[in-house]
Amino acid sequence: MRWLQRVLGKEQVQPDPGRQEAMLHEIRHRFGPHIQRPAADQAETVRQLLDGDDGLAVAARIVHEAADEAQGLLLAQAADLHRRTGYRLMVDRRNYRPLWREAAAQLRWPLFALPGGLHPYVQVAAAVTVLGERASRLDRITDPQPLLARLFELFDLTTSGWEYARVRVDTDGATLALRLISTGRQVIDTMSNPPPLPLSVRELMRRNNTVAVHDPAGGQVVGGLNPGAELRVTLLT
Repeated sequence: MRWLQRVLGKEQVQPDPGRQEAMLHEIRHRFGPHIQRPAADQAETVRQLLDGDDGLAVAARIVHEAADEAQGLLLAQAADLHRRTGYRLMVDRRNYRPLWREAAAQLRWPLFALPGGLHPYVQVAAAVTVLGERASRLDRITDPQPLLARLFELFDLTTSGWEYARVRVDTDGATLALRLISTGRQVIDTMSNPPPLPLSVRELMRRNNTVAVHDPAGGQVVGGLNPGAELRVTLLT
């Protein structure tokens, strides 16, 4: 209701559902790992396509869809494990780290297998960038609070994959993580009463570990990333 009251006091946006659906269809099918172009180049093209308020709305939909589908895949894996072994896993999207600590060997990282065809380093990375760049208009399009939760959920999944699921940290993954942090801060700055930071974020903030970042093509180490330090600098200052 507070979000609705804020919107009523501001410029009203007239969405074009047909344009949004066409935009999402093009972005979903024209881009991804099946295209022989670097993920970073594809993400930049997608970012440019997500123009105007309709593009901002589509960017929010992409983030919600990616997080929802990732949760669905983990729930399906947990249900399958329970059927086969009787072992029950708790899948809590507010904090995936306990799940990975308990059962990493039985889980597959979901962000590379989203059923809707989105790729974390292409469409999702582009959408996250757009949301950060135009965060000041978000409350005319959607409720920022659940969107913020999905951004941090994707960050949780990304970093848990590095730590527990043997996902190699490359420049595309590191870029996604940094954009999720910076966009999270930009969305927080639009909110008069932001929610507390999630437990997964607070846990990483207490760490000071640097991970090696690899080139996506050659595999050589090209730098390092300290997620805890990035979170502290961006979210606490």
